Amino acid sequence: MTGPVFTSLLEARRMGRRLLWLLDPDKIDSHKPDPRWQRAEEFGVAAILVGTSQDGNPDFDRTIASIRTRSALPLILFPGSASQVSPHVDAVLFLMLLSGRNPDYLVGEQVKGAPLVREYGIEPIPTGYLLIDTGTTTSVVTRSSTAPLPQHDVSKVCDHALCAEYMGQSLVYLEAGSGASHPIGAELIVAVRRTIRIPLLVGGGIKTAEQCQQASMAGADFVVVGTALEQDRSAELLRQFCVAARGTPKAVSV
Repeated sequence: MTGPVFTSLLEARRMGRRLLWLLDPDKIDSHKPDPRWQRAEEFGVAAILVGTSQDGNPDFDRTIASIRTRSALPLILFPGSASQVSPHVDAVLFLMLLSGRNPDYLVGEQVKGAPLVREYGIEPIPTGYLLIDTGTTTSVVTRSSTAPLPQHDVSKVCDHALCAEYMGQSLVYLEAGSGASHPIGAELIVAVRRTIRIPLLVGGGIKTAEQCQQASMAGADFVVVGTALEQDRSAELLRQFCVAARGTPKAVSV
């Protein structure tokens, strides 16, 4: 399944724009917009992801609308549940949590969300979502009531990624989880990249430009960074992450 947003991601990858900036609406004041939103495209961000593992934020839609009016970049929902589907996004990572066996996150939430995706005219991007254990119990693990795949079991992770491709997913997302203490190791990224032909997203626990660069050079088509850019709101750090995501040696010296 391909649409204009997915096509734009492929073009961004070709142009070396390989950072996906993850924004958590629960940590944004819609009345105080981040000036970096308007400069994200200039710095080289490929797209903005919006998502949280928590439900019940009454300002969720308003916050996403605020981002939408200040950035021309594709705005892609990274949903924690069907209740977060918003008419203000361009696309949604239509996630299937293949690392777990909880039916709610294999098909239950997807069935609830599908009619809304169609009603709002949102582009669905089928995504095989694999949680990877890097030593931290993250909110995603708690929310989904599933165990992450062990990072050391490379063949098991690769089998799950290949399954995602064969099931028709457009992307595979290796995720350590928001706030993870360590990012996913290069060895695993290399192995998954060699296993699948579809684009690979890698995120979670990436705190520095060096770690971003390592993920990119190991084979991530796109690197997802969120928490590090919440903790340091400088435009320069965002620019450094964008350069690092290209995977070029000069990235860490910017």
